[in-house]
Amino acid sequence: MSNPAETFEPHRRRLLGLAYRMLGAMSDAEDAVQEAYLRWHAADRNRVLDPRAFLMTTTTRICLDMLTSARARREEYVGPWLPEPVFDTAALAPDSRAELAEDLSISLLLILETLSPLERAAFLLHDVFDFSFSEVAAALDRSEAACRKLATRARAHVRVARPRGITSPSAGSGGLDKKHAQLMSAFAAATQAGDLNMLMQLLASDARIVTDGGGKVRSALNAIDGAERVAHFLVEVTRKRPDAWWQPDFRLRFGTVNGLPGVIVDSPGGPVQTTAFEIDGDVIRALYIVRNPDKLRHLATTRQRRDPDETNMC
Repeated sequence: MSNPAETFEPHRRRLLGLAYRMLGAMSDAEDAVQEAYLRWHAADRNRVLDPRAFLMTTTTRICLDMLTSARARREEYVGPWLPEPVFDTAALAPDSRAELAEDLSISLLLILETLSPLERAAFLLHDVFDFSFSEVAAALDRSEAACRKLATRARAHVRVARPRGITSPSAGSGGLDKKHAQLMSAFAAATQAGDLNMLMQLLASDARIVTDGGGKVRSALNAIDGAERVAHFLVEVTRKRPDAWWQPDFRLRFGTVNGLPGVIVDSPGGPVQTTAFEIDGDVIRALYIVRNPDKLRHLATTRQRRDPDETNMC
């Protein structure tokens, strides 16, 4: 019998990518993949004709079980819930095509949260991970016809809810588009200066800011919509707490956060915040800020090239 680890490891990236998209949390995704490995180790592997299908099916079923408790926790979550941020989206791509990491965008992950667990699984397995509907049916223990309906409903919901006109960064490169970097730098300067007029120019009219503190650090308890309200919020935070966005011993790591232009703010004790910028042309459509320390721990070991043009920003 072959070494179980040698067979398992080539599939780890796909399994982790599937689990993260199913659960929206890297820590939970890693737990799911570890459980899949334990089941693979205990299985009668001589009878497994297709290790890929076995491992993807096993991981999917583990995630479906975990979603039940995860959804219960999120109903009691304090303030807006955002997925755990990831920097290295290429490591979670379904295969070597790094451009497919775009489907890790925060807006899409939030849409996936509105689907039923089975719709989410059918959509991901078929549309993202290229499972045939016969394979999806085997994984979900449903008929092919039922799985087609699940995927169709999910696809229609994603198509309607997904934002239009959003600029897609180079998700797999880890670098920032020059235009995006300039926009982020201008936004940072305006935020720190409390320049309301400049912020209004940089924000789309329907701009939104969502901050996730999980009730553990200070953050807005509701999403804020509209350029004027977002700008006033940023200026007011800067006026009341000048150190809210930046302190002298902080360090910045620039790159992509869930495939969007973003930044991690590091303190000597570890990451304290990530900000992802959803950009539409020359303006910022949405800001997703994660400050919940539980969702930032996994980023402490992430290594990202530091941008030479360091700019203080939220």
